[in-house]
Amino acid sequence: MIDVQNLTRKFGEFVAVHDISFQVERGEIFAFLGPNGAGKTTTIKILTTLLPPTSGQVRIDGLDPTREPTAVRQRIGIVFQDPSLDQNLSAWENLDLHGALYHVPRKVRRERMQRLLELFGLWERRDELVKQYSGGMMRRLEIARGLLHTPRILFLDEPTLGLDPQSRNQLWTHVKQLNQDEGVTVFLTTHYMDEADRVAGRIAVIDHGRIVSLGTSAELKAQTGSATLEEAFLALTGTAIREEVADASDQMRRAARAWRGR
Repeated sequence: MIDVQNLTRKFGEFVAVHDISFQVERGEIFAFLGPNGAGKTTTIKILTTLLPPTSGQVRIDGLDPTREPTAVRQRIGIVFQDPSLDQNLSAWENLDLHGALYHVPRKVRRERMQRLLELFGLWERRDELVKQYSGGMMRRLEIARGLLHTPRILFLDEPTLGLDPQSRNQLWTHVKQLNQDEGVTVFLTTHYMDEADRVAGRIAVIDHGRIVSLGTSAELKAQTGSATLEEAFLALTGTAIREEVADASDQMRRAARAWRGR
C-alpha cells in the first residue's frame, strides 16, 4: 500500500530525510517512531502530498503523490498533531462539510456519518458545538472525519497527544476495530511506546533522517537485548537530550519559507 524507495528531502543544506526505504503492506498497522526532529513529520508530509521529495520514489496504492496528488488524497485520511476541526460547528456539520468537499453523495454521506458517529460514541452529541467537546472526543471526531470518504490508508500523527490514559485506550480500540473490520491500512506516529507495542504489527525507527531499525516489536527488543520497546527505542536512538533538535527545526522552517517564496 505504501512503497518508499531511497527517499531524501533537503531544506537548503539541511537533510531532514536521508535515503530511506520501506514498505507498508495492505491492511497493516505500521508505526513510524523517532525522537523530535528525526524526520517523521517530513516523511508524512511527503506521503500525504503536502511536500515534494528532493529525490527518491514514493507510491501510495500505486500512485505518485507528486504527480497524482488528487487521486492520492482520495485514498488517504489524515489526523495531524494539531486539531483541525471547526470548533464553531457541530460534529455533524464538520463531517457534512468534509463529505461535501470530497464529493461523497449526500445519501451515502449521511448514512456513513451516522455509522461513524455511533462507532466513535458521538451520536448522542452530534449537534453540540465541537468547542464543547473534551480532547478525547475531538480526537475521535477527527478520526471519524478522516474515514468519512472511505480512505484506504489512515495516517495518524501523534493522535493521542495530550489525552488521558482512558481516552488513549478507547481511541486505539476503535482504530484496531476499523483495521480489522474494514481492512484500513494505518500509518501512525506516537511518542507512547506502549501504544506502538500494543497496536502496531511492524515498527520503523527513524533517527537523524535515517531508518535505524525496522521489524516487529519482538524483533527490535531482540536486536537491542531490551526487555521493553521503550528500552529498545532508547538503545537505537540514545538517551541524551539533543540541543541541536531545535536548531534543526529552525533550519527546516527557514528553508521551507524560502522554498515557498520562490
